[in-house]
Amino acid sequence: METIKIKTPMIQLDQFLKWASILQSGGEIRFLLEENKIFINGNLCTAKRKKLYPGDKVEIKGIGTYLIQGE
Repeated sequence: METIKIKTPMIQLDQFLKWASILQSGGEIRFLLEENKIFINGNLCTAKRKKLYPGDKVEIKGIGTYLIQGE
C-alpha cells in the first residue's frame, strides 16, 4: 500500500487520481468506474467526485492500493 499526502482537508476522487499520478487526466476515471474497479474503504465507488479524507483507503483493481494522509 502506498501512502499519498494531501495538503487540503479533503480531495475529490478524480483530483486525487491526478495528484497521485495514477491517471493522466480526470476524464480517464470514467473507464475505471464503468468497470467497477475503484473501492473506497472496501466499498465500490461509482462517483467520480467522491470526497476523500485523510485515513481513507483507495483500492484500484489491477493498479494498486493507496492510503490518504493529511499534512
